[in-house]
Amino acid sequence: MTARVLVVDDIPANTKLLEAKLSAEYFDVITAHNGQAAIELACKEQPDIILLDVMMPIMDGFEVCKTLKSREDVQHIPVVMVTALDQPADRVRGLEAGADDFLTKPVNDLALFSRVRSLVRLKMMTDELRMRQATGRDMGLLSAPYDHAADENGSARILIVEEREEAARRMREVLEPQHRVKVEADRNDAIVSARGGDFDLIIVSLAMAGQEGLRLCSQLRSTPETRGVPILVIVDDGDNPALARALDIGVNDYLMRPIDRNELVARVKTQFKKKRYSDKLKQNLELSVEMAVTDQLTGLYNRRYMSGHLGNLLQDSVDRDKPLSFLIIDIDYFKSINDTFGHDIGDEVLRQFGKRIVSNVRGIDLVCRYGGEEFVVVMPDTDLTFAYTVAERVRQQVADVPFEVGTDDPLKITISIGVTVSEGSSDTPGDLLRRADQALYRAKREGRNRVVADAA
Repeated sequence: MTARVLVVDDIPANTKLLEAKLSAEYFDVITAHNGQAAIELACKEQPDIILLDVMMPIMDGFEVCKTLKSREDVQHIPVVMVTALDQPADRVRGLEAGADDFLTKPVNDLALFSRVRSLVRLKMMTDELRMRQATGRDMGLLSAPYDHAADENGSARILIVEEREEAARRMREVLEPQHRVKVEADRNDAIVSARGGDFDLIIVSLAMAGQEGLRLCSQLRSTPETRGVPILVIVDDGDNPALARALDIGVNDYLMRPIDRNELVARVKTQFKKKRYSDKLKQNLELSVEMAVTDQLTGLYNRRYMSGHLGNLLQDSVDRDKPLSFLIIDIDYFKSINDTFGHDIGDEVLRQFGKRIVSNVRGIDLVCRYGGEEFVVVMPDTDLTFAYTVAERVRQQVADVPFEVGTDDPLKITISIGVTVSEGSSDTPGDLLRRADQALYRAKREGRNRVVADAA
C-alpha cells in the first residue's frame, strides 16, 4: 500500500531520515519545517497521513494538531506525533489535541510502517464515505456537515476481552463512570457478545493464552456484524511483532502495558468519536440513496427508481412465466387546480392522491410518481383483467370521495388510467410505457374519468 505522507520537523536531518525510510517503503513524502507551513501544505496537498514533531518553535505540534482538527477540510487526515517526549502525560496531551497516535523517538521502523499503513487503510474507507456524502450535498440531498463536537462527551458501549480478572476490573473501573462496559474472558463468549451487543468499541488483550487475542481480532474483522466496530488492543511493552500483526489484521488502535488510566480514557474517546463520525457518514449515505430514489412531495418512489427497477421486474416475470401489469394514472385537469387554488393546494392533492393509490393496491405493487400529476403502478404476477379491476377501483374511489385539502369546499377530482400487460420475453420497459401511455391517451380522448386497457 502506498500513500502520501507529510513529514513535519524543524530539524532538517530528522525530516531527511524519515523521508528516506518512508521512500524506501514506496511512500510519497512531502516535508514541512514549521507549524504554519505544515498547515498550509496539509490544506493544499491533502496528504493521507501527517507525521508531526512536537517540539518546534513558534507553533508546537500540539497547537498544529489542534488547528488541523478544527478545520473541516483536513480534520479527517490522521496525525501521528513523533517526538522525543516519552511521558504518559505528553501522550495524553497529544491524543486530546486530536492526534491518532504518539510515537516516541527513536521510532521502531516496524511499528512506524505498520501504524502508517493501518491509519492510511482506515482513512481510505472513511474517504470513500466522505466522497459519497459530498456528492449527496452537491446534489442537494444532504445539508450541513457533521458536527464532531456534538459527540465529545457521549456514552459508549464497550466490550472488554481480558482473561486476567484484575486487569479487566481496573479497566472497567476507569471507564464505567462514563461508559457502559461488559467484560468477557473467553474468546468464544466474546464473539457471541460482540455479534449481538451493538458495541461502539471492543478492547482486546493480546496477552491471552495461545494467541487467542489475535485470533479474536481476526474473527471480529471477518464477521459482518462486527466488521465496522473499532478494536483497541492491549499490548505488552516491546511486543512489536504482535502489534504489527494486529495492525495488519485491521485493529484501529493500541495501548501498551502498563496501562496509563488517562491514556486509556483518551484513546477510548478518540475511537468513539471516529465510530460516531463513520456511523453518521454511513447514515447520510443511506439517506442520500433513499432521497435520490424518492419523490419528496409524496414519499413514493420517483421516476429514476422506476426506470431502473422496471427492467428487473420485467425480467423476473419472464423468468417465472408470470404476467406483469403496468398502469399510468393521470389527474384530470390538474393544471386548473393549480391555476385556481395555487400550488400549495395542488401539492396537497398530489400527496393525498398518492396515499389513495397505495391504499388500493397490494404491498408487492410498486407505486411511483412518474412526474407532475402522472403516477405509475407496476403489478407483478398480475394479468390484464385483474389490473383493470384494480385500476377501476382506484378511479371510482377518487371520483366518489372529494379531497379535503383546505379549500372552502372539498375538491371533486377525477383521474384517467391506461393499463397494459407484458407480452413475453421480447417486451422491454419502453414497450410497456409506450402501450400504457397510448391507453391513457385514449382514456383522455374518450372523455377522461375512465380506465382504458391496451388492446394489443
